[in-house]
Amino acid sequence: MQITTFQPPHRTLMGPGPSDVHPRVLEALGRPTIGHLDPQFVTMMDELKQLLQYAFRTSNPLTIPVSGPGSAGMETAFVNLVEPGDTVIVCINGVFGGRMKENVERCGATAVVVEDAWGHPVDVDKVELALKEHPEASVLAFVHAETSTGARSDAETLCRLAHEYGCLVIVDAVTSLAGIPVEIDAWGVDAVYSGSQKCLSCTPGLSPVSFSPRAVERIRSRTHKVQSWFLDLNLVMGYWGSADTTPKRAYHHTAPINALYGLHESLVMLAEEGLEASWARHERMHEALAAGLEAMGLEFIVEAPWRLPQLNAVRVPVGVDEATVRQRLLAEFDLEIGGGLGALAGKAWRIGLMGYAARPENVRLCLEALATALAGTEGIDATAGLPAAQALLERAAA
Repeated sequence: MQITTFQPPHRTLMGPGPSDVHPRVLEALGRPTIGHLDPQFVTMMDELKQLLQYAFRTSNPLTIPVSGPGSAGMETAFVNLVEPGDTVIVCINGVFGGRMKENVERCGATAVVVEDAWGHPVDVDKVELALKEHPEASVLAFVHAETSTGARSDAETLCRLAHEYGCLVIVDAVTSLAGIPVEIDAWGVDAVYSGSQKCLSCTPGLSPVSFSPRAVERIRSRTHKVQSWFLDLNLVMGYWGSADTTPKRAYHHTAPINALYGLHESLVMLAEEGLEASWARHERMHEALAAGLEAMGLEFIVEAPWRLPQLNAVRVPVGVDEATVRQRLLAEFDLEIGGGLGALAGKAWRIGLMGYAARPENVRLCLEALATALAGTEGIDATAGLPAAQALLERAAA
């Protein structure tokens, strides 16, 4: 066997995630490894909690990164807040709402589904009707930014409705955190999970989560053991610390030490830039990209008011093989964009502008690459995209 050191190619990641990792984060990953109970590491853990509270706009003491990807954060929310026999209202308008339903059922609970077309936001009127028809429901779960479609839902209104009907709220903010406003305390979110690999410009493998005091009370008053030992927050809180624990931490698992260095650095960078500035940067880059795509003749799947700036879903032109175009972008431009999932498979491209990827050079590269790949396609003006985007980029820089 002659396997040698793996040297990955240099890619520009403009798909649905992972996104480009900032050089400062890559540098942080290579710092010396210390023990997961080292006093200096514990100090950094406390800083991580404060930085995540800033990112989530919350004062929740139980705000931590789960040692695992966004899917682990999702399971953490459901296995801790949902018990056998519960009723949970689950909103599905894409792939990731469907995963919420799967989690509910694996917890032994009943999922009441509120379904909307892919590319549309969750219909708040449908949700209110479901809440009225199911007074036994204890949780409302929805995806704030549906990664499979690029659609944003009205989190503030959905949270208000849930509380009016006595439900806790679980929110998927995997793609929204740091890219658009996420207001945990102002909206009254009880449990939220995100991912390190999207708008935080970090590597995959960590899932920031936050739980309200009301959610923590529910967790501590459970009548059944949490079905996952690893994700049981009653145990994890002993390691990460909570408002009523002593500074001494109890061993639970060996944390991914260097990965947490990277997340810490990415959150320091977010605080340096400022949340509002980060949201504005994502919006500016989206506006430039959208101007270029539409000038070329490409159409968005999501209506403008509900469109995610960090995840742009566009229709594949008639007669174009979307996978062939993606393969060409990767081979000729080292550029990765995403294809459609589920109902949008073969029908859409998903173009990410997340975190470090949300910058002018990436907007230009994407439009140049698509112009090359789509040249000669009926209905597409390949030469129009870059000038339209450049005009907005120059205006933003002025």
